Formats: sequence, structure tokens, C-alpha cells
Amino acid sequence: MVRRTLLQAALRAWVIQCWWRSMQAKMLEQRRRLALRLYTCQEWAVVKVQAQVRMWQARRRFLQARQAACIIQSHWRWHASQTRGLIRGHYEVRASRLELDIEILMT
Repeated sequence: MVRRTLLQAALRAWVIQCWWRSMQAKMLEQRRRLALRLYTCQEWAVVKVQAQVRMWQARRRFLQARQAACIIQSHWRWHASQTRGLIRGHYEVRASRLELDIEILMT
């Protein structure tokens, strides 16, 4: 009788321990999923911010190059209208520098 009671108590303890371990495993899995979801959201936000910054930088470089091209064109047109000689030239505007080759033939 005592042995049977002890076996039943041990079985009940084992059942409770199994239940507790499964609950701990579920809670751990929930915490892992929450951490993964949080990390994913943060990663997505960082990627978006980086994309916006890169777009802003590219647009700024483009606008600077376009402004430089407009200045060169206006000076070129003014100079061409003021001279009587033949002006041949080639220019290339890049984001970081300007290449300009001009040949002036006076008649």
C-alpha cells in the first residue's frame, strides 16, 4: 500500500515536471519569436533609413552636377556670342570633377 502510494506520487510528480518543462519550452520559444520579430523590424527600419540617406546623397550629387553644367553652358553661350572666332570645345561634368577641353581659332 505504501509502495503503491509512493509510485502514484512519483508518477504525479513526473507528470507535473513534464508539464512544467513543456511550459518553459513554450515560453522560451515565445521569447525567441518576439526577439526575432523585433530584430526583423529594426533591421527593416535600418535598411529604409540607409536607402533614404543614399538617395539623398545621390540626388545632391546629381543636383550639383546639373548646376555646374548649367553654369558652364551659360558661360559657354555668352562667350560664344561675344567672340568672332571659331571655338571648339568639349566638356564633361562628373559628380566629383569637371573635364574641359577648349580650342579657340581666331580668324
